[in-house]
Formats: sequence, structure tokens, C-alpha cells
Amino acid sequence: MRESKRLNASRIGAGLLILALMLFAAGCGKKVAPPHAPPPPIPGDGGGRSTPSNVDKPVINSFTAEPSTIERGQSSTLSWSISNATDMSIDHGVGAVQSRAQRQVFPSATTTYTLTANGPGGSDTRTVTVEVSTAPAPPPTSTPGPRLSSAEMLQQQAQDAYFDYDHNDIRPDAREALTHDAALLKQIFAQEPNFTVVIEGHCDERGSAEYNLALGDKRASSAKEFLAQLGIPADKMKTISYGKERPQCTDANEACWQKNRRAHLSAGQ
Repeated sequence: MRESKRLNASRIGAGLLILALMLFAAGCGKKVAPPHAPPPPIPGDGGGRSTPSNVDKPVINSFTAEPSTIERGQSSTLSWSISNATDMSIDHGVGAVQSRAQRQVFPSATTTYTLTANGPGGSDTRTVTVEVSTAPAPPPTSTPGPRLSSAEMLQQQAQDAYFDYDHNDIRPDAREALTHDAALLKQIFAQEPNFTVVIEGHCDERGSAEYNLALGDKRASSAKEFLAQLGIPADKMKTISYGKERPQCTDANEACWQKNRRAHLSAGQ
């Protein structure tokens, strides 16, 4: 009887041991799920950064002056091409411009022009220089030469006032020339009180003879009015128009035509 009880107890203990081993094995094989990764941030939401839309920067594709070297009284043509700009301008009195155009300028001295282009994407600048050549100063003389007559002084020292095509208004370089002429005339009148001056109006070859005679008269009158404002007596000045009949230059190009669009001073009779 005792041996039968010990056998049953032994079987129960073995069963419990097997059950414990099975439970232990099941617990070791169980995997723990990893924590969920946070979702990626939505661009522009909360802590995310939004990407701004691309805006093209203004670009000056080209900016030139042709010719880049001129004589005083001649013109140079500025040409340019701009992209992506809303506000464009050139200094030295040119002002606001279009994105692609040309403009004639008449600098009286060497001038650097700056083109500025602005837009939502930023700005761009470009410069060109127009060289204005001047005649070299005459060498000094050790002994004074013979005194010039009033007519000779006017012929040798007076400066022509130049005009734009089909215009008779006084340009900045023409103001400088006529201001010089006013000082010269005051010196001449002090030397010869009865001296009189003739203001000639000239035009280039384009247009009819009648039209250019009228335009030449307007140019001579504009020069006379400007000199009167500088203190030259009106009764000592006369005007005459030669239209296109007395050209200084006969070549068919702008440089030559510019030399013919002028007001010229000569001695009165």
C-alpha cells in the first residue's frame, strides 16, 4: 500500500514539473511588440517647416553703349535687355525704362550709366561708361600774340549748341555751350559796344527744305531766348535760319546729322 502511494506521488510530481517547464517555455517564446514610431511631421503644420514658392530674381541680360567713345556734342545709344523685373531705371536723367529698349544720350563729359532692375525676387545692376573725348589744350606761348578782333574771338571761341532730331528745346550740353558763349559775348561787348551777333539755326538733311527752314528758325530763337536769360541784350542778337542748306557734314549717318543740328554764332554785319 505504501509503495503504491509513493508511486502516485512520484507521478504527480513529475506531471507538475513537466507543466511548469511547458509554461516557462511558452513565456520565453512570447515577443513584445515594439512601440509605434511617431508619424512624420506634416510640412507646414506645427513644428514642420514649409517650403516657400520659388520667385525668379531680376536679371539684366545685357547693357551696352554704342559707340562707347564719342566727341563732345555727339550721341551714344544705350541698349538693354532685362528679365523678371517690375521696376527698371537708368540714372543721369534717363529715368524709368522698359525691359527691352534703346535710348540716345548726349553726355558732355565721360559718364558711367547705372541700370537698376528690381522685382519680387531681388534686384540686379549693371553699368556702362561712355567716354567723351576732348581736344588737347594748346601749348603755352611765351609771348602773347596779336590782339584778336571781336569777330575773330567769336569765330574761334564760340561753341555750337546741338539739338535732338526734330526738336528745338535746349539740351543740357547745349546749356553749357550757350553759357560759355554768353560769357564770351559779354567780353566782346565790353571790347566793342556796337558789336552784334547773328544766331544761325541749322538742320540735318532729312525732311523738306521748307520744314527745315522753320525748324532752324525755332532753334535759333531758342538759343537767343536762353542767351537773353543769361544777360545778353536782345537788341544785340539777330536770328536767321539756313535749314539744311549749309551742312557741316554730308555723310548719311547719325554722327554727321548730329553735327548739322545746331545753333551757330557769327558776327553781325
